[in-house]
Amino acid sequence: MRCNLGSYYEEIDGEKLFFCCDICAAEFKNMVTEVKNRMRWNKIDELIIEGNYHKGRNCIAKSGGREYKFYIKFGDNAEIETFKEIK
Repeated sequence: MRCNLGSYYEEIDGEKLFFCCDICAAEFKNMVTEVKNRMRWNKIDELIIEGNYHKGRNCIAKSGGREYKFYIKFGDNAEIETFKEIK
């Protein structure tokens, strides 16, 4: 089993968010940081995530009327293993 399904909270970009575990929180934080760096955005208004740990996730990040589509997959320690822009 990957997650301990507990009650884990972490503040990300000034918002207190609920996660099942610290690894999932780290994945989300790494994803947000990567998108903001690539797009040179100060913040992300919305993040749509579809998929799972095993197959990876197709995502859409939105900020100020702009959107960025990407595929992301993480390693066992929440590190980004694969990151690809979707056109």
